[in-house]
Amino acid sequence: MYDPRVIVDLIGRNVGNTGNPFAVLPSAINRWWKNLKIPRDGDTILVTGLMIQFLPLIRKVTRIMEQFEDTPRASWIKYSSLVPIPFIQLGSFVALSNRKLASSEKLLRNIVELLQLSGIRFAYRPELDLYSGILLYDLGDEEGFVDHASRVSDKLANDGIKTIITIDPHTTYAFKVLYPKYVGSSFNVYTYMELLRLRGDGFKGLRVTLHDPCFFGRYLNLSHVPRRLLTDLGVEVLDVQQSGTFTHCCGGPAESVSPKLSREIASKRLKQLSSTGAQIITMCPVCFENLKRAGGEVEDLGEFLRRYAEQ
Repeated sequence: MYDPRVIVDLIGRNVGNTGNPFAVLPSAINRWWKNLKIPRDGDTILVTGLMIQFLPLIRKVTRIMEQFEDTPRASWIKYSSLVPIPFIQLGSFVALSNRKLASSEKLLRNIVELLQLSGIRFAYRPELDLYSGILLYDLGDEEGFVDHASRVSDKLANDGIKTIITIDPHTTYAFKVLYPKYVGSSFNVYTYMELLRLRGDGFKGLRVTLHDPCFFGRYLNLSHVPRRLLTDLGVEVLDVQQSGTFTHCCGGPAESVSPKLSREIASKRLKQLSSTGAQIITMCPVCFENLKRAGGEVEDLGEFLRRYAEQ
């Protein structure tokens, strides 16, 4: 296991200086919206929180950290804070090729298309699509989280934003629960899956098993939303015992301090989910990536829905 204090300090430095935990330039990872016909104007906007865009970085950093965990080189991570941030930002353009971003960009485009098929009117402005700061909160850096959340909340409020459509459970929990509590913001917050009105004959007879992310299942009580959505379309949802409020962790929250422990937890969860024999569906990029790292054949909810949804 890595020293949690070193990890917290490093992430806090990056978020404080750049607005995101990897210290990358947003323009290096957030390009998916280009060439899409999404309005810019309006007080209802899509906020991805950059979580899906981070997937190639999560994959690469976790692989390196797992390689050196519990070795003498693990202590070298404390020297990461000595790397100049402009050097990291310049390197992010080199490291993140279009090919590496393609799969995560497809996940985002799927969700936009689903919202458009459902007749939802929304805008997207990349300069307002900001990281929520949720990892600081998760790791116990409450002061750092409040500082960052204040900046993000002020930016959105000053631009007249009233309603936020989110994609992942981490960003949803931050805007829906933590921002009102810690910085007094009052945005209307909906997940995209709450807004979908889909149809399609191709759904009938399909069988899936849902992995409920902790924030959706335990803290936001939204586990019924994807189940109702899928059931209404004719999909049979086969739940395991550890579902909904009693969902089992995917291991993702531990990956920043112990990728090995994270993989062990994911393997255990994967065994539970695989017991139904149905396609495993996730609704969280962290869960999606961690279960795949453990060898799971998992699919994002938006990707599954987009394959069969009709005009």
